[in-house]
Amino acid sequence: MPFTAFGLDARLLEGIRDLNFTETRPIQSAVIPLALTGADLIACAETGTGKTCAFVVPTLQKILTADIGRPPRVIVDPASKPVPSDRKSRVLVLAPTRELAVQIEDEMHGLAYHTAVTSAAVYGGVEMGMQERALRAGVDIIVATPGRLMDHMRQQNADLSGVELLVLDEADRMMDMGFWPDVQRIISAMPGRRQTLLFSATMADEVVRFALEIMRDPKYIQVGHRSKPARTITHRAVVTAAAAKLDWLIAYLRKPEGPVLVFSRTKIGAERLARRLAAAGIKCASLHADRTQDQRRMAVEGFKGGRYTALVATDIAARGLDIDGIHTVINFELPDSPDAYVHRVGRTGRADEAGRAITLVLPDERHALTLLEKAVGVRIE
Repeated sequence: MPFTAFGLDARLLEGIRDLNFTETRPIQSAVIPLALTGADLIACAETGTGKTCAFVVPTLQKILTADIGRPPRVIVDPASKPVPSDRKSRVLVLAPTRELAVQIEDEMHGLAYHTAVTSAAVYGGVEMGMQERALRAGVDIIVATPGRLMDHMRQQNADLSGVELLVLDEADRMMDMGFWPDVQRIISAMPGRRQTLLFSATMADEVVRFALEIMRDPKYIQVGHRSKPARTITHRAVVTAAAAKLDWLIAYLRKPEGPVLVFSRTKIGAERLARRLAAAGIKCASLHADRTQDQRRMAVEGFKGGRYTALVATDIAARGLDIDGIHTVINFELPDSPDAYVHRVGRTGRADEAGRAITLVLPDERHALTLLEKAVGVRIE
């Protein structure tokens, strides 16, 4: 359905048009009308299905509607001294990784461009000063990773007592990364009466149990199959000796048909592989937990902008990386689990575009490949 069918604020519709959004995707048409009613929601949807827009649009609409007749917010100079504000933040979005937090705020800025709604991204790996100033000024929307937000809460920079809407994005990933204790402490600092929207690529029992503890009569939304890759992805395995893997990859990357995301199991392996590819003349960058925030940002921006034809990443990027147009995903090693395979290859074949997944398999891994096929439910040629 068209975005104009929801009765949205004209300023928000203008931002939607700027981003060339016209018709909603399935997750958006399911979430937006229910979220606008104030209902708590549990939504199961993969990254790349449009879920960020699904929660950003109703979030902005609720703020714009509530702001009618209120005095405008004073915009604080980022370089000014941080001072407490009596105007509290009203929305908190929690995300598992810095990359995802930045991507959410980027989309937030685009959709809110013609409004006075303010937001700030709060994540580790950078100085806390500008984040502190934004939090103390009371921006409307905080987009944060749990660990860094806890740092600010310990220093009394963040006041969550005015939060009216909580969004938990990629809740299963936050659980996998061990963030739930921090998430629970953060929630305890919020009012009990609030709206909560929880998004997860998979609905593990632990996620559902936690959701029911913090929600009021939540509605459940399922979009797509939660255990299979997109149907637009073709799957291929290349059986090769360990010593021949690098040569095969170099030959493939010298004639790519589009951007290629290469997965390695370990940080050391990803860094070593990226260096070997660069030495062979392949324009590539690495993305893993040992890279600084600036290095990770430059790698992602360079990949998005076409400076790099390949990005070598660990699983830290499997769920948090949100880049359109990735043509091929290559598993340099067989993934550890079916879930890892699904989330890795899910970086391609998005929005009904064709994608390709290639896995390099050692001769003695053929049986493991057969088990992976059965678990994921796809045919790997």
